[in-house]
Amino acid sequence: MGEKLKVGLACDARYMDRGIKDHEVETLNEFATFEWREFTESSDWYSPPISSEDVVADFIDFASGVDAMVVCHGSPRVTPEILDATPNLRLIGELEGDRFAQRIDVAACIERGVKAVDTTHASSLPVSEWALAMMMMGLKKVGAHYRRMIAHEEWGTGYQRVHHPDFQMMGDLTGRTVGLIGGGNIARRLIELLVPFRVDILVHDPYLPRELASAMNFTMTSLKNVMSIPDVVVCLVPHTPATEGMLGAKELGWMRHGAVFVNVSRGQVVQSDALIDRLRQNDIYACLDVFDPEPVPVDSPIRHFWNVFLTPHIASTVDGTGISFFGEMIDELRRFHLGHDTKHDLMPRTLANRRGESPGDLDAVR
Repeated sequence: MGEKLKVGLACDARYMDRGIKDHEVETLNEFATFEWREFTESSDWYSPPISSEDVVADFIDFASGVDAMVVCHGSPRVTPEILDATPNLRLIGELEGDRFAQRIDVAACIERGVKAVDTTHASSLPVSEWALAMMMMGLKKVGAHYRRMIAHEEWGTGYQRVHHPDFQMMGDLTGRTVGLIGGGNIARRLIELLVPFRVDILVHDPYLPRELASAMNFTMTSLKNVMSIPDVVVCLVPHTPATEGMLGAKELGWMRHGAVFVNVSRGQVVQSDALIDRLRQNDIYACLDVFDPEPVPVDSPIRHFWNVFLTPHIASTVDGTGISFFGEMIDELRRFHLGHDTKHDLMPRTLANRRGESPGDLDAVR
Protein backbone atom coordinates (compact mmCIF):
# COMPACT_ATOMS: atom_id res chain seq x y z
CA MET A 1 0.00 0.00 0.00
CA GLY A 2 3.06 2.22 0.23
CA GLU A 3 3.48 5.15 2.59
CA LYS A 4 0.71 5.64 5.09
CA LEU A 5 -1.77 8.48 4.73
CA LYS A 6 -1.38 11.15 7.41
CA VAL A 7 -4.79 11.94 8.91
CA GLY A 8 -5.70 14.59 11.46
CA LEU A 9 -8.95 15.09 13.38
CA ALA A 10 -9.96 18.52 14.66
CA CYS A 11 -12.88 18.43 17.10
CA ASP A 12 -13.82 18.98 20.73
CA ALA A 13 -13.16 16.47 23.51
CA ARG A 14 -16.83 15.54 23.80
CA TYR A 15 -17.04 14.34 20.21
CA MET A 16 -13.70 12.58 20.48
CA ASP A 17 -14.98 10.69 23.51
CA ARG A 18 -18.43 9.84 22.18
CA GLY A 19 -18.01 9.69 18.41
CA ILE A 20 -14.66 7.98 17.88
CA LYS A 21 -14.44 4.29 18.72
CA ASP A 22 -11.17 2.52 19.54
CA HIS A 23 -11.72 -0.23 16.99
CA GLU A 24 -12.24 2.41 14.28
CA VAL A 25 -8.91 4.04 15.10
CA GLU A 26 -7.31 0.59 14.87
CA THR A 27 -8.86 0.16 11.42
CA LEU A 28 -7.61 3.58 10.33
CA ASN A 29 -4.12 2.77 11.59
CA GLU A 30 -3.94 -0.10 9.10
CA PHE A 31 -3.32 2.38 6.30
CA ALA A 32 -2.86 5.76 7.99
CA THR A 33 -1.28 7.57 10.89
CA PHE A 34 -3.80 9.37 13.07
CA GLU A 35 -3.56 12.40 15.32
CA TRP A 36 -6.26 14.32 17.19
CA ARG A 37 -6.04 17.91 18.36
CA GLU A 38 -8.72 19.53 20.47
CA PHE A 39 -10.53 22.64 19.24
CA THR A 40 -13.50 24.24 20.98
CA GLU A 41 -15.04 26.64 18.46
CA SER A 42 -18.79 27.16 18.67
CA SER A 43 -20.92 26.51 15.58
CA ASP A 44 -24.28 25.26 14.40
CA TRP A 45 -25.72 23.70 11.24
CA TYR A 46 -26.63 27.02 9.66
CA SER A 47 -23.68 29.33 10.29
CA PRO A 48 -19.89 28.85 10.20
CA PRO A 49 -17.69 29.14 13.28
CA ILE A 50 -15.85 32.43 13.68
CA SER A 51 -12.33 31.91 14.94
CA SER A 52 -9.62 34.13 16.37
CA GLU A 53 -6.21 34.51 14.73
CA ASP A 54 -4.66 32.31 17.42
CA VAL A 55 -7.12 29.47 16.74
CA VAL A 56 -6.55 29.73 12.99
CA ALA A 57 -2.79 29.66 13.53
CA ASP A 58 -3.12 26.57 15.74
CA PHE A 59 -5.24 24.84 13.10
CA ILE A 60 -2.76 25.71 10.34
CA ASP A 61 0.06 24.30 12.46
CA PHE A 62 -1.88 21.07 12.93
CA ALA A 63 -3.03 20.79 9.32
CA SER A 64 0.46 21.40 7.96
CA GLY A 65 1.52 17.97 9.14
CA VAL A 66 -1.23 15.87 7.53
CA ASP A 67 -2.50 14.86 4.10
CA ALA A 68 -6.16 14.67 5.11
CA MET A 69 -7.96 16.69 7.76
CA VAL A 70 -11.25 15.57 9.29
CA VAL A 71 -13.31 18.25 11.03
CA CYS A 72 -16.33 18.21 13.30
CA HIS A 73 -17.79 19.92 16.39
CA GLY A 74 -15.24 22.38 17.75
CA SER A 75 -13.18 22.78 14.59
CA PRO A 76 -12.68 26.20 13.03
CA ARG A 77 -13.91 26.75 9.49
CA VAL A 78 -11.56 25.59 6.74
CA THR A 79 -11.11 28.86 4.86
CA PRO A 80 -9.13 29.97 1.79
CA GLU A 81 -6.54 31.39 4.20
CA ILE A 82 -6.07 27.98 5.82
CA LEU A 83 -5.96 26.14 2.50
CA ASP A 84 -3.37 28.55 1.08
CA ALA A 85 -1.21 27.99 4.16
CA THR A 86 -1.45 24.20 3.96
CA PRO A 87 -0.65 23.15 0.37
CA ASN A 88 0.02 19.62 1.63
CA LEU A 89 -3.69 19.06 2.34
CA ARG A 90 -5.33 16.87 -0.28
CA LEU A 91 -8.63 16.02 1.41
CA ILE A 92 -10.96 17.69 3.90
CA GLY A 93 -13.65 15.55 5.50
CA GLU A 94 -16.69 16.71 7.48
CA LEU A 95 -18.05 14.38 10.16
CA GLU A 96 -21.20 16.42 10.76
CA GLY A 97 -24.31 14.37 10.12
CA ASP A 98 -25.75 17.12 7.97
CA ARG A 99 -24.66 17.88 4.41
CA PHE A 100 -25.10 21.58 5.03
CA ALA A 101 -22.66 22.07 7.87
CA GLN A 102 -20.57 25.21 7.40
CA ARG A 103 -17.13 24.15 8.56
CA ILE A 104 -15.70 23.73 5.06
CA ASP A 105 -15.46 26.41 2.39
CA VAL A 106 -16.32 23.97 -0.38
CA ALA A 107 -15.87 26.53 -3.16
CA ALA A 108 -12.34 27.27 -1.96
CA CYS A 109 -11.54 23.55 -1.90
CA ILE A 110 -12.84 23.10 -5.45
CA GLU A 111 -10.79 26.05 -6.70
CA ARG A 112 -7.60 24.60 -5.18
CA GLY A 113 -8.15 21.00 -6.18
CA VAL A 114 -8.64 19.83 -2.60
CA LYS A 115 -11.22 17.07 -2.30
CA ALA A 116 -14.02 17.74 0.19
CA VAL A 117 -16.23 14.91 1.44
CA ASP A 118 -18.76 14.39 4.20
CA THR A 119 -20.58 11.50 5.86
CA THR A 120 -24.19 12.64 5.73
CA HIS A 121 -25.15 9.32 4.19
CA ALA A 122 -24.24 7.51 7.43
CA SER A 123 -27.61 8.45 8.90
CA SER A 124 -29.52 7.42 5.77
CA LEU A 125 -30.05 3.85 6.97
CA PRO A 126 -31.82 4.50 10.29
CA VAL A 127 -33.76 7.49 8.94
CA SER A 128 -35.03 5.54 5.94
CA GLU A 129 -35.99 2.64 8.20
CA TRP A 130 -37.98 4.95 10.45
CA ALA A 131 -39.63 6.55 7.42
CA LEU A 132 -40.73 3.10 6.29
CA ALA A 133 -42.06 2.30 9.76
CA MET A 134 -43.98 5.58 9.87
CA MET A 135 -45.48 4.92 6.46
CA MET A 136 -46.91 1.65 7.66
CA MET A 137 -48.03 3.08 10.99
CA GLY A 138 -49.77 5.90 9.19
CA LEU A 139 -51.68 3.55 6.93
CA LYS A 140 -52.79 1.62 10.02
CA LYS A 141 -53.59 4.78 12.04
CA VAL A 142 -51.47 3.48 14.87
CA GLY A 143 -51.51 6.76 16.80
CA ALA A 144 -55.30 6.90 16.98
CA HIS A 145 -55.60 3.28 18.06
CA TYR A 146 -52.89 3.70 20.69
CA ARG A 147 -54.70 6.71 22.13
CA ARG A 148 -57.91 4.68 22.32
CA MET A 149 -56.12 1.86 24.08
CA ILE A 150 -54.51 4.01 26.78
CA ALA A 151 -57.80 5.91 27.23
CA HIS A 152 -59.45 2.55 28.04
CA GLU A 153 -61.91 2.93 25.19
CA GLU A 154 -63.78 -0.04 23.81
CA TRP A 155 -63.26 -0.75 20.13
CA GLY A 156 -65.74 -3.54 19.71
CA THR A 157 -65.31 -6.90 18.06
CA GLY A 158 -66.07 -8.41 14.70
CA TYR A 159 -68.53 -6.35 12.66
CA GLN A 160 -68.45 -3.40 15.10
CA ARG A 161 -64.68 -3.09 14.95
CA VAL A 162 -64.35 -3.52 11.19
CA HIS A 163 -66.98 -0.87 10.49
CA HIS A 164 -65.69 1.70 12.99
CA PRO A 165 -64.78 4.93 11.12
CA ASP A 166 -61.15 4.73 12.25
CA PHE A 167 -60.79 1.35 10.58
CA GLN A 168 -62.08 2.58 7.24
CA MET A 169 -58.87 4.51 6.50
CA MET A 170 -56.58 1.62 7.40
CA GLY A 171 -54.55 -0.21 4.81
CA ASP A 172 -51.39 -2.02 3.93
CA LEU A 173 -48.42 -0.68 2.02
CA THR A 174 -48.16 -3.30 -0.71
CA GLY A 175 -49.19 -1.99 -4.12
CA ARG A 176 -49.68 1.59 -2.96
CA THR A 177 -48.42 4.76 -4.62
CA VAL A 178 -45.72 6.55 -2.66
CA GLY A 179 -44.55 10.13 -3.15
CA LEU A 180 -41.11 11.31 -2.08
CA ILE A 181 -40.27 14.98 -1.73
CA GLY A 182 -36.50 14.87 -2.13
CA GLY A 183 -34.35 12.24 -3.77
CA GLY A 184 -31.11 12.27 -1.79
CA ASN A 185 -29.34 9.53 0.15
CA ILE A 186 -32.25 8.82 2.49
CA ALA A 187 -34.74 8.64 -0.36
CA ARG A 188 -32.54 6.26 -2.32
CA ARG A 189 -32.17 3.94 0.64
CA LEU A 190 -35.93 4.12 1.26
CA ILE A 191 -36.57 3.21 -2.38
CA GLU A 192 -34.45 0.09 -1.85
CA LEU A 193 -36.45 -0.82 1.26
CA LEU A 194 -39.71 -0.38 -0.66
CA VAL A 195 -38.85 -2.91 -3.37
CA PRO A 196 -40.64 -5.90 -1.71
CA PHE A 197 -43.83 -3.84 -1.39
CA ARG A 198 -44.18 -3.39 -5.16
CA VAL A 199 -45.17 0.27 -4.82
CA ASP A 200 -45.24 2.93 -7.52
CA ILE A 201 -42.87 5.72 -6.54
CA LEU A 202 -43.16 9.37 -7.57
CA VAL A 203 -40.26 11.70 -6.76
CA HIS A 204 -39.93 15.47 -6.85
CA ASP A 205 -36.37 16.78 -6.65
CA PRO A 206 -34.94 19.48 -8.95
CA TYR A 207 -31.38 18.26 -8.33
CA LEU A 208 -31.72 14.72 -9.67
CA PRO A 209 -30.56 13.68 -13.15
CA ARG A 210 -33.23 11.83 -15.09
CA GLU A 211 -30.96 8.79 -15.51
CA LEU A 212 -31.34 8.00 -11.82
CA ALA A 213 -35.09 7.56 -12.19
CA SER A 214 -34.61 4.83 -14.75
CA ALA A 215 -31.85 3.14 -12.76
CA MET A 216 -33.90 3.03 -9.54
CA ASN A 217 -37.33 2.55 -11.10
CA PHE A 218 -39.17 5.66 -9.98
CA THR A 219 -40.97 8.47 -11.79
CA MET A 220 -39.85 12.08 -11.56
CA THR A 221 -42.69 14.56 -11.50
CA SER A 222 -43.96 17.87 -10.13
CA LEU A 223 -44.47 18.72 -6.48
CA LYS A 224 -48.21 18.94 -7.08
CA ASN A 225 -48.32 15.40 -8.44
CA VAL A 226 -46.22 14.08 -5.56
CA MET A 227 -48.59 15.69 -3.06
CA SER A 228 -51.90 14.90 -4.75
CA ILE A 229 -51.59 11.42 -6.27
CA PRO A 230 -49.94 9.10 -3.69
CA ASP A 231 -51.42 7.20 -0.78
CA VAL A 232 -48.35 8.14 1.27
CA VAL A 233 -46.23 11.29 0.94
CA VAL A 234 -42.79 11.33 2.59
CA CYS A 235 -40.89 14.58 3.10
CA LEU A 236 -37.13 14.06 2.81
CA VAL A 237 -35.78 17.45 1.71
CA PRO A 238 -33.07 19.25 3.67
CA HIS A 239 -33.69 22.65 5.20
CA THR A 240 -32.32 25.29 2.80
CA PRO A 241 -33.43 28.78 1.73
CA ALA A 242 -35.37 27.15 -1.11
CA THR A 243 -37.16 24.61 1.09
CA GLU A 244 -37.98 26.87 4.04
CA GLY A 245 -41.77 26.62 4.41
CA MET A 246 -42.12 25.01 0.97
CA LEU A 247 -45.16 23.02 2.10
CA GLY A 248 -47.95 25.40 3.03
CA ALA A 249 -51.73 25.48 2.89
CA LYS A 250 -51.85 25.16 -0.90
CA GLU A 251 -49.49 22.19 -1.08
CA LEU A 252 -51.02 20.38 1.89
CA GLY A 253 -54.43 21.03 0.40
CA TRP A 254 -53.44 18.94 -2.62
CA MET A 255 -53.35 15.79 -0.49
CA ARG A 256 -56.29 13.54 -1.11
CA HIS A 257 -58.71 12.13 1.44
CA GLY A 258 -57.16 9.34 3.49
CA ALA A 259 -53.55 10.03 2.49
CA VAL A 260 -50.66 9.79 4.94
CA PHE A 261 -48.03 12.53 5.35
CA VAL A 262 -44.65 11.54 6.82
CA ASN A 263 -41.89 14.00 7.72
CA VAL A 264 -38.47 12.73 8.79
CA SER A 265 -36.42 15.62 7.37
CA ARG A 266 -36.73 19.05 9.03
CA GLY A 267 -39.74 20.70 10.58
CA GLN A 268 -38.91 24.05 8.98
CA VAL A 269 -39.79 22.86 5.49
CA VAL A 270 -43.46 22.62 6.49
CA GLN A 271 -45.51 25.63 7.59
CA SER A 272 -46.68 24.44 11.00
CA ASP A 273 -49.87 26.51 11.16
CA ALA A 274 -50.89 25.27 7.72
CA LEU A 275 -50.22 21.67 8.73
CA ILE A 276 -52.28 22.05 11.90
CA ASP A 277 -55.15 23.56 9.92
CA ARG A 278 -55.00 20.73 7.39
CA LEU A 279 -55.00 18.08 10.10
CA ARG A 280 -58.01 19.69 11.77
CA GLN A 281 -60.03 18.59 8.75
CA ASN A 282 -59.40 15.04 9.99
CA ASP A 283 -59.23 13.51 6.51
CA ILE A 284 -55.47 12.88 6.32
CA TYR A 285 -53.06 11.25 8.74
CA ALA A 286 -49.59 12.51 9.70
CA CYS A 287 -46.57 10.75 11.16
CA LEU A 288 -44.04 13.37 12.22
CA ASP A 289 -40.55 12.87 13.59
CA VAL A 290 -39.78 16.58 13.18
CA PHE A 291 -41.72 19.77 13.77
CA ASP A 292 -41.18 23.52 13.89
CA PRO A 293 -40.40 24.48 16.59
CA GLU A 294 -38.72 21.66 18.44
CA PRO A 295 -39.47 20.44 20.97
CA VAL A 296 -43.16 20.56 20.10
CA PRO A 297 -44.72 23.18 22.41
CA VAL A 298 -46.70 21.59 25.22
CA ASP A 299 -49.75 23.65 24.27
CA SER A 300 -49.56 22.89 20.54
CA PRO A 301 -52.81 21.47 19.15
CA ILE A 302 -50.79 18.92 17.18
CA ARG A 303 -50.08 17.05 20.42
CA HIS A 304 -53.78 16.31 20.78
CA PHE A 305 -54.84 15.30 17.27
CA TRP A 306 -55.81 11.66 17.00
CA ASN A 307 -54.81 11.64 13.34
CA VAL A 308 -51.18 12.40 14.24
CA PHE A 309 -48.37 10.12 15.38
CA LEU A 310 -45.46 12.08 16.89
CA THR A 311 -41.89 11.12 17.77
CA PRO A 312 -39.23 13.51 19.17
CA HIS A 313 -36.72 13.65 16.28
CA ILE A 314 -35.43 10.12 16.83
CA ALA A 315 -35.12 8.83 13.26
CA SER A 316 -31.32 8.94 13.15
CA THR A 317 -30.81 7.93 16.78
CA VAL A 318 -29.25 4.52 17.33
CA ASP A 319 -27.22 2.83 20.06
CA GLY A 320 -23.46 2.42 20.04
CA THR A 321 -23.57 -0.52 17.67
CA GLY A 322 -25.27 1.49 14.95
CA ILE A 323 -24.14 4.15 12.54
CA SER A 324 -20.73 5.74 12.84
CA PHE A 325 -19.89 8.87 10.94
CA PHE A 326 -16.20 8.31 11.66
CA GLY A 327 -16.43 4.74 10.39
CA GLU A 328 -17.93 6.02 7.15
CA MET A 329 -15.16 8.61 6.91
CA ILE A 330 -12.54 5.87 7.30
CA ASP A 331 -14.04 4.13 4.27
CA GLU A 332 -13.71 7.35 2.28
CA LEU A 333 -10.12 7.85 3.45
CA ARG A 334 -9.23 4.29 2.45
CA ARG A 335 -10.72 4.81 -1.02
CA PHE A 336 -8.79 8.05 -1.37
CA HIS A 337 -5.54 6.45 -0.22
CA LEU A 338 -5.92 3.60 -2.71
CA GLY A 339 -6.51 6.02 -5.57
CA HIS A 340 -10.19 5.16 -5.95
CA ASP A 341 -12.96 7.71 -6.44
CA THR A 342 -14.52 8.86 -3.19
CA LYS A 343 -18.27 8.34 -2.99
CA HIS A 344 -19.56 11.38 -1.17
CA ASP A 345 -17.89 14.48 -2.55
CA LEU A 346 -19.11 17.96 -1.77
CA MET A 347 -19.55 19.50 -5.21
CA PRO A 348 -20.92 22.61 -6.97
CA ARG A 349 -24.44 21.18 -6.76
CA THR A 350 -23.98 21.07 -2.97
CA LEU A 351 -23.25 24.79 -3.01
CA ALA A 352 -26.25 25.47 -5.24
CA ASN A 353 -28.44 23.52 -2.84
CA ARG A 354 -27.13 25.49 0.13
CA ARG A 355 -28.05 28.72 -1.64
CA GLY A 356 -31.46 27.36 -2.56
CA GLU A 357 -30.69 27.37 -6.27
CA SER A 358 -31.48 24.70 -8.84
CA PRO A 359 -28.32 23.87 -10.79
CA GLY A 360 -29.16 24.81 -14.35
CA ASP A 361 -26.83 22.30 -15.95
CA LEU A 362 -28.73 19.31 -14.55
CA ASP A 363 -31.26 17.58 -16.75
CA ALA A 364 -33.89 17.46 -14.03
CA VAL A 365 -37.55 18.16 -13.49
CA ARG A 366 -38.05 21.64 -12.12
